[in-house]
Amino acid sequence: MNIRIFENEEDLNATGAGLIASLLQTKPRAVLGLATGSSPVGIYKQLINLYQKGLVSFAQASSFNLDEYVGLPVEHQESYRSFMNEQLFHHIDIDLAKTHVPNGQASDLDQECAMYEQRLDDRGPVDLQLLGIGHNGHIGFNEPGNELTGRTHVVDLKEETRKANARFFESIDEVPAQAITMGVGTILKAKQILLIARGEEKAEIIREAFMGPITTQCPASLLQCHPNVVVLLDRAAGRLVK
Repeated sequence: MNIRIFENEEDLNATGAGLIASLLQTKPRAVLGLATGSSPVGIYKQLINLYQKGLVSFAQASSFNLDEYVGLPVEHQESYRSFMNEQLFHHIDIDLAKTHVPNGQASDLDQECAMYEQRLDDRGPVDLQLLGIGHNGHIGFNEPGNELTGRTHVVDLKEETRKANARFFESIDEVPAQAITMGVGTILKAKQILLIARGEEKAEIIREAFMGPITTQCPASLLQCHPNVVVLLDRAAGRLVK
């Protein structure tokens, strides 16, 4: 595991974007695993900048998103499809038909999960999976528990996760109670994993995830089992890392 701590956001974002751009330059048909939330936004901005300068192309690439809320229309501003369109897809040359986000409005959610997993199996493995980390150690929407589900599945979101995401909605009552998420087993199939964390409030969980025991009570700790993980932290998030 390669953990790097940065003194400024610009260097962190440039390093993350550089890893993705280098992959695309050497493997134009790469399969990208993408994430939403505040952690990857700066990296997406850097990738857009590199594309506009003609330094990288997404034309032959495909992508799979980690997760999506259940019940939000695609056009809802807080759906993860809308997020990806606004933060990345509409600003680069990727073929939208090759961008995959779980359908949180599917009439049969279990079938949607199985189909999403099959698409990943058919197109994958993911070459590089981008991750954030929740305050309770969740990756994707894989919440802490006595056991974890390996494949794409529907999850009931914990109250602390809904509270953390309430800042994107008018109130916590509007935050969906469920989501579709890649399972931890699916995430670990990726050839490389790039995890981003920022801010003082992430310092404790970063220490727990990467310096503590491997446990389902901290899903991110299972990343210690993966042979190729890069963790990029700002100084605040990395303050407890030895």
